[in-house]
Amino acid sequence: MLDYEHWIVSAAHGVEIIGVLALLAGAALAFAVFCRRLGSGFDAAYQRLRADLGRAILLGLELLVIADIIGTVAIEPTLANLGVLAAIVGIRTFLSFVLELDVSGSWPWRRAGHAQATREPGPS
Repeated sequence: MLDYEHWIVSAAHGVEIIGVLALLAGAALAFAVFCRRLGSGFDAAYQRLRADLGRAILLGLELLVIADIIGTVAIEPTLANLGVLAAIVGIRTFLSFVLELDVSGSWPWRRAGHAQATREPGPS
């Protein structure tokens, strides 16, 4: 293995570790906040827990995609490896999209229009 490949593999593993830590820390933090919110009612606390867990998963998935890109494209960019990377990124992108929809409650392309429609009109 060439010297720079060692550093690239190490970087990919480092980003993978950070991704897993983000998942674990996000889940732990979401559950801690959930316990604090239980005083205001279970249903509201549960909905916020789901949203917080979704955000933690989204962050972890983004970091894991970065690690996959580094590990696959930078080290051995064969057609087979690029196909596997495309499948992994496709699946993780789909999961991110579904989680984002679940967390925010609206389609991503509808949020910008909704935010503009709910703003107060400025002075004319």
